[in-house]
Amino acid sequence: MAARKEGSGAAGGGFGAAKGKGKAAAAGDAAVKQVQIDGLVVLKIIKHYQEEGQGNEVVQGVLLGLVVDDRLEITNCFPFPQHTEDDADFDEVQYQMEMMRSLRHVNIDHLHVGWYQSTYYGSFVTRALLDSQFSYQHAIEESVVLIYDPIKTAQGSLSLKAYRLTPKLMEVCKEKDFSPEALKKANIAYENMFEEVPIVIKNSYLINVMLWELEKKSAVADRHELLSLASSNHLGKSLQLLMDRVDEMSQDIVKYNTYLRNVSKQQQQKHQYQQRRQQENIQRQSRGEAPLPEEDINKLFKPPQPPARMESLLIAGQINTYCQNIKEFNAQNLGKLFMAQALQDYNN
Repeated sequence: MAARKEGSGAAGGGFGAAKGKGKAAAAGDAAVKQVQIDGLVVLKIIKHYQEEGQGNEVVQGVLLGLVVDDRLEITNCFPFPQHTEDDADFDEVQYQMEMMRSLRHVNIDHLHVGWYQSTYYGSFVTRALLDSQFSYQHAIEESVVLIYDPIKTAQGSLSLKAYRLTPKLMEVCKEKDFSPEALKKANIAYENMFEEVPIVIKNSYLINVMLWELEKKSAVADRHELLSLASSNHLGKSLQLLMDRVDEMSQDIVKYNTYLRNVSKQQQQKHQYQQRRQQENIQRQSRGEAPLPEEDINKLFKPPQPPARMESLLIAGQINTYCQNIKEFNAQNLGKLFMAQALQDYNN
């Protein structure tokens, strides 16, 4: 977990020196409506995970490219190196600057346009990702984060999605006020925290010709994984992660209910105190004495600190992501089961 946290921090803070370069990539203030990725970038991300990702270990890297009108073109990328706490002398920012300088020398796009991260069964809606993407998007308005799911990809369909923070969430993060009142005022819910940007994978004509030639020369590969009817492992793990997040949400609800009870109890104590003061002043006036001086009731009764609600929103967003993944997985498996039943009936 230590390496994972370090990787998350690197993604958020390592681009600071390239802020000016990232701004230079912007062709205007128009929002990004499409992300165009070169096939080489997709292969590099997959290769990065296969070489350094193990189990739930997260791999991350930098996306390079340029902005054309309302389209973000990602033409290259390079990974963040894995390092541990023993590598105290490793400078993440210096590493990124040297990589971009080397790419510029060989005439390759070297402007920051975002970052990528792998995920484990869709577990990417975290505070670390939120902080990192806010740092990127605050400095480079058009930046995105690519989420690569190797487990879903291994089942036969490429899982690569691009996300950005919504303008409402960007404003809340700038204010750094995650109290229930601030989130309610900004109308922030887990549904409108992230916005998904459509992805288009594009290759050059020469690469398409080469792929066509390789397809002609290569033998037909077995793709039995697309027709596999086994679903217990993937579905069981997804449901287990979903139950863990539901438990976390339940604990967070208990904390918030405790806060509401404390507020209600304090309001009752304030009311009782004011009534006692009022009765005492009436008695003093009947004896001809001066009333008691006014006191700041907020100093006597310090209001309880409201719990931050951002964690609850992130948990709710992660639960929603798990539900969507389970829904898509079950829809695909039900289709294969119906197809297998039809083939069996036909053979019989």
